[in-house]
Amino acid sequence: MQDQYLHRKIVFIAMVVSLCACLQIFKDHFIYWQDHLFAEPWRLWTAHWVHVGWIHYLLNMIAFACLPFIFPRACVWHFSTIFLLISPLLSLSFYWVLPDIGAYAGLSGVLHGAYAAIACVHLLYKRERSFAALVLFLIFAKLIWENTIGSTGTAQLIGSPVLVEAHLLGVIWGILLANIYIIVDYCYDRS
Repeated sequence: MQDQYLHRKIVFIAMVVSLCACLQIFKDHFIYWQDHLFAEPWRLWTAHWVHVGWIHYLLNMIAFACLPFIFPRACVWHFSTIFLLISPLLSLSFYWVLPDIGAYAGLSGVLHGAYAAIACVHLLYKRERSFAALVLFLIFAKLIWENTIGSTGTAQLIGSPVLVEAHLLGVIWGILLANIYIIVDYCYDRS
């Protein structure tokens, strides 16, 4: 049974990495363009699945590929749901909360949200609680670092400014989704 879950996670990772690579080839048709967002609604999702360049793509794919193995309790449908929900939530947040953002591409906001969401849920499990708390602490420390010191090294590496607001909004949405999941799961178990 364990092999089946591992196989599903590997297939899921391969599918996402391949999809992102394919979209990357025609990235101008998929990035977040504020002026085209509602006329071309696929950009609500695809903006987070394309990147400013191949180095940016590679960094995000490495972080993405690690996620299912860091939290082995989470299954593929958890990851799929998080990625499908946080992507448009981030895009709509850019549109309504940060209207100065005219263009965006990258998975890092969604990744920050996914790591935060899954870590929050893993706080419920005694065996994983310490590790989940460590992950959350590291995420919060990174957010503080980015919003005070900056992330010039990453910006130089990927050849584009890092939108740290995407990371912060991703974490906020991830924690909110985790709490909704916990409440629904609790109510379902009580019935």
